[in-house]
Amino acid sequence: MSNAMIHVVDDDASVRESLCRVLELSGFTVRAHASAGDFLMDWPSNDTPGCVLLDVRMPGPSGLDLQEALSHRHDAPPVVFMTGYGDIPMSVLAIKRGAVDFLTKPIEREQLLAAVNTALERSQERAEHEQRQRVARERFERLTARERAVFEQVAVGRLNKQIASSLCTCERTVKAHRANVMQKLGVHSVAELVRIAVQLETHD
Repeated sequence: MSNAMIHVVDDDASVRESLCRVLELSGFTVRAHASAGDFLMDWPSNDTPGCVLLDVRMPGPSGLDLQEALSHRHDAPPVVFMTGYGDIPMSVLAIKRGAVDFLTKPIEREQLLAAVNTALERSQERAEHEQRQRVARERFERLTARERAVFEQVAVGRLNKQIASSLCTCERTVKAHRANVMQKLGVHSVAELVRIAVQLETHD
C-alpha cells in the first residue's frame, strides 16, 4: 500500500527511532509522535490509508485515552498497541475496543511487520467500504421521490402488485419506476439493490 502512512506514537525517543527505522527499511512511510496530543495535532483528518503504532503508557493522555478519542471518528486509523508491561487486562480492553494487536516490547521485526500489514489491510477494507457507501449515496440521490418510494419497497421484498396498491398506481408504472431505479443505481438484480439499501442504512 504505497500511499499508506504509519504513525508511531511513543514518548521514548529511542523506541520511536528504532521502530521508524525498521518500518522505513521495509518500505513504509512513517511519521513519529512523542505523545497522544502531538499525534492529534499533527494527524491529517482524511481518508489516507494507514495505522497507528501506539504506546499504552505515556505522560498525559495514555494510549487507551487516544484509542477512545479515535473511536468516535469515522476516519480513525486502526491501532496496534505496544507496551513494555505484560498487562493482560489492559490488552483485553484494547482488543475489545477494536485494536488490531497488542505487542510487548522489545518487538520482533517479523511480529511488528505482521501487525502493521494486518492493520493496513483493515484500513484498506474500511476505505473501500466507505467508497462503496459514497457511490451508493450519490446514485440514490439521482432517484426521484417516487423512484425512492419504489426502491424502499422493493428492498424489503414487496411485489410489484403490492407496491402499486400502496402507491395507488398500476403495476406497469411500478415496473417502469423499478427499471429506472435499477438503471440509476447500476444494479442488475434485487440482491444487489438490497445491498445498496444496507449500505445506505449503514451510512446513516
